[in-house]
Amino acid sequence: MEAKSLNGVTTFAPTSREELMQYAFDHQKILVAVNAEKILHATDESRSLINRNLGYPDGIGAVWALKKKGIKNVVKIPGCELWLDIVERYHKTKSFYLVGGKQEIIEATIQKLKKEFQDIQICNYRNGYIKSEVEELELIEDIKAKKPDVVFIAMGSPKQELLMEKLQKSHQAVYQGLGGSFDVYTGNVKRAPKWWVKNNLEWAYRLINQPSRIKRQIHLVGFFVNLHLNRY
Repeated sequence: MEAKSLNGVTTFAPTSREELMQYAFDHQKILVAVNAEKILHATDESRSLINRNLGYPDGIGAVWALKKKGIKNVVKIPGCELWLDIVERYHKTKSFYLVGGKQEIIEATIQKLKKEFQDIQICNYRNGYIKSEVEELELIEDIKAKKPDVVFIAMGSPKQELLMEKLQKSHQAVYQGLGGSFDVYTGNVKRAPKWWVKNNLEWAYRLINQPSRIKRQIHLVGFFVNLHLNRY
């Protein structure tokens, strides 16, 4: 699978979700979402973190940047959909461990997964509020003992990626950082309707419904200017 450097952020360019999933399992990788913000605001630390792992185009900005680099068939793969693609494809053959969200959210997530995927093997789960080094070590030891094939961590970046790297050193598996995906899956947070997602306008829907995001999204103008000027 081809990859390109976008402002120093190595981003893989899958031609399908199946290709990305297969690559992740073949190489026991940590999946890290890459979007316009992560490219625009990349630091030495964030670049290193993504480049050690498997960065994939989670947002349309990353897709456009990859196409600008000459990759024609790359597809956008939202992380909030990818983890469910992994569950759907592998729930009969792989085992899962989930970490993240408030206690009621993770419990609702597990309940819904078991209802939708009756054959799913969930080794264990816990909320995302790891408050001490002792709790973190307990999680590491539990994952080592349970030996899941897939670990989902929903805690936000870069916290979730740093934790996944610690876990990967103790237990080799496919890891994916999910941010707020459990909230979306359980309906606690509403995602943009399908039309907005299909037309790559999810960011606009979020802005309409949460005007305070303008301070964050105004920086994306700089991303598109740099993209147009071939600075990535």
